[in-house]
Amino acid sequence: MPRREEARPRTITAIEAGKRRQSQVKVFLDGAFAFSLSPPLVQQAVLEPGRSLTAAEVERLKRDDLLHRSTEAALRLLGYRPRSEAELRSRLRKKFDGLTVGQTLQRLKEQGLLDDQAFARFWRESRDSFSPRSRRLIELELRRKGVAAEIAAESVSGIEDEASACRAAEKKLRTLKNLDRQSFRRRLAAYLQRRGFRYEVIARTVDRMWQETAGAEADLDSNEQMPRDV
Repeated sequence: MPRREEARPRTITAIEAGKRRQSQVKVFLDGAFAFSLSPPLVQQAVLEPGRSLTAAEVERLKRDDLLHRSTEAALRLLGYRPRSEAELRSRLRKKFDGLTVGQTLQRLKEQGLLDDQAFARFWRESRDSFSPRSRRLIELELRRKGVAAEIAAESVSGIEDEASACRAAEKKLRTLKNLDRQSFRRRLAAYLQRRGFRYEVIARTVDRMWQETAGAEADLDSNEQMPRDV
């Protein structure tokens, strides 16, 4: 069989910047639009009118552009908060092919920007500080985000549910003022249950919070009733 002739190189005849800031740059070959590139890649590849590009070079530029745009998208997502590898992969696959996403994740891991162990620590610390939950529930949340079982389990080791339940309850107390004992217990117990705490932990925490709250109110009432010095 005769060898198939390789396509001849094509010449860049024009490079047009997009109308919007940060938009893709249009590259024209032999007078016709051929492909678009991110502005940094145009400079990096030193593209200018008059330069010739082979078909292989065009395909490589297109692949490089996909990787660049995928990486930029990943960095924007990570700018909001740390994410697990599985979480980031799922978001990127909505816009990019599997090969591009895989290369993007590998690049981020090599740069230390994607690390499931670091993400698990962040998630635990965030929960501890702003929305205390049971060790079991935090571990389950991590598993749902694609973190490996051993990493999730290691990240929650050392969490004391009793202490976490008390911190969670203390954050809720301001919404439970002026309630009778039954209403107080019912609402606080339901709140702690939604945060994954076991029945025994909930019961002890509710009793403790009620005693502390009732005791504080009793002291306040007592002080208000004391005669003022004359």
